[in-house]
Amino acid sequence: MAALTDALTALQGLSVAGITHHYGPGALPAVLTRAHLPALLIVPGEGGGQALFGPRAEGFSAAAFPGGARTWALTVRHVLVCAPAADGLGARTHWPGGIALLDAFFAALAAVPTLGGALREPARVTAEIGEVRIGDERFAGATLRHHWLLTY
Repeated sequence: MAALTDALTALQGLSVAGITHHYGPGALPAVLTRAHLPALLIVPGEGGGQALFGPRAEGFSAAAFPGGARTWALTVRHVLVCAPAADGLGARTHWPGGIALLDAFFAALAAVPTLGGALREPARVTAEIGEVRIGDERFAGATLRHHWLLTY
């Protein structure tokens, strides 16, 4: 069973009103342009620097109990990209639209909280609204950190 692959595929396929493009780990564009926006991208976590969450939320941890379920917990970084940060007054200009897209995202996720059964329990998601970096570029948007429990 490919639990992580199934969960990532379900996340990439989540239908969110107002989002034009969804990109998974194998489909990230080399360069994001206005034609790609607004978009949701499943991207690797940031390397280096101070972690936003404690070590238990980074990567994954496995816990297997004799006779019990074999599970692993991990955090997946999902980025909402609304517009280039250089447009208008930067990220602040795009907050109203970004907030509407976040409302649409959470409404879509609420309809399938376990991503169609790919997750052992409903996803927990933390959101950080503001400027996001994709490569060397800055965008108005939000970083969504999905905290998942998978069964293998």
